[in-house]
Parts: sequence; C-alpha cells; structure tokens
Amino acid sequence: MDSFKGRRILVTGGSQGIGKGIVLELWRQGANVVTISNQLEDLQRLQAEYPTIETACVDLRDWDSTRKTVDSLGVFDGLVNNAGVAIIEPFLECTQTNFDQTISINVRAALNVSQIVAQKMIKHGIKGSIVNISSQASKAALKDHVAYCASKSAIDSMTRAMALELGPHGIRVNAVNPTAVMSELGRQVWADPVKAGKMLSKIPLGRFGEVEDVVNAVTFLLGAGAGMVSGVQLPVDGGFLAT
Repeated sequence: MDSFKGRRILVTGGSQGIGKGIVLELWRQGANVVTISNQLEDLQRLQAEYPTIETACVDLRDWDSTRKTVDSLGVFDGLVNNAGVAIIEPFLECTQTNFDQTISINVRAALNVSQIVAQKMIKHGIKGSIVNISSQASKAALKDHVAYCASKSAIDSMTRAMALELGPHGIRVNAVNPTAVMSELGRQVWADPVKAGKMLSKIPLGRFGEVEDVVNAVTFLLGAGAGMVSGVQLPVDGGFLAT
C-alpha cells in the first residue's frame, strides 16, 4: 500500500506511543515522514531503526525555537499535531504551572506548528491536510483531568476555526478524539483493574482503544478518501460519547 507515496508529512510527538504508530504507518504507506519531539533518545532510536524517517529535537513549549525548527524543515503536504501531555490533578488542586504547561503543549504548540506548515502550503499551492489529536475528554468530563479537558476542548474549537479559514485554500483540518488508548504508557495508567473497570463500563464496545485504532482514523483523515471531510471531531471511543 503506497497511498501516501511521495507526500511529505510532519508528525509532532512521533517518537513514542500513538505518535510513533502514526509515523510508522505513514512510512509504511510510502510517505516521507518527519517527526519532531523533545525526547532526544527516543528520536535517535527511531532514526537508527528507520534511517529514512527524518527527526528533529525541539521543546514545543518554546515558541521561537519551534518556529525556527519547523521552518527549517521545509514544505509539507500533511501535518499531525500529536504531541501532548496529561497532568492528572483534581480541579481544586490544579496549579497555574501545570495548567499553563498543559495549554502550552496541547494547544499553543499545535497553533504554532500549524501556522508555519499552513503558510507554506498556501504559498506553494498545496491542498494539504492537518489532523489534530484531541480526546473524548474534550466532550465529556473526566475526573482529575480539568486542565487536560480544557486543552482538548480548545483543540476542537481551534480545529473548527482552522477548517473555516484554511478551507478556501484547499486545506482540510480535522480532529481525532480517542478514548483511553493502550500504548505502552496507557497500559501502565490503566493497569489497576478497578480503575480500568469503571472506564470500560462506559464504553459500549467493552474495550480500550489500541494504537492502530487511532492510526487508522488519522490516515483516513489525511488521505484522499476524506477529501470532503473538514472541521470534524472524529471520536475513536468505542461508543463512549454515545452513552
């Protein structure tokens, strides 16, 4: 399968977890993939195993350094804003530092990277596609996730605004909203059967998401098969939001 052959796609936070899954699937489908992350060792391991995948290390919280890095990487046909953080704190204990960090990584970085990528798409007449990784937490409250919920709701709103303004240039923008996903970290977070059971009881399909479930949604939205899809938030949640 070479549905992305010849296309150049940037993935943020692509050195581990869902992001790495996206990077590898796009690579398998023939894309020229670039990923940026602040995890240098993970990036080095990724590039050692897949030398044709281009990597760059940058702290996405740093607005100016991020802009310089993304600008230096050239022109892209697609972008996946995957980088994110989840700091678990009850509402009454949420600190300014943790709230600001969550917004900085989950929202502001996506805005920053998207501006650079979209400007070059417009300049070069590229009818590209941008996919933002959101969450079911944007649409349903999760206990002890106040900053995370706020950030993902912001991503959904930003996705709609981006779709509205970039649509006239032929650029599509969508979001994917997963439930809990069994990445390596996800398996650790949901290892407690009591905690897992409470969440699973709210998912009609009766299971957590797997990395490939999210990857499949992302590649669909990036691809030509979604050519008339823009401004949507696509739940990959086993029916969680339907209950």
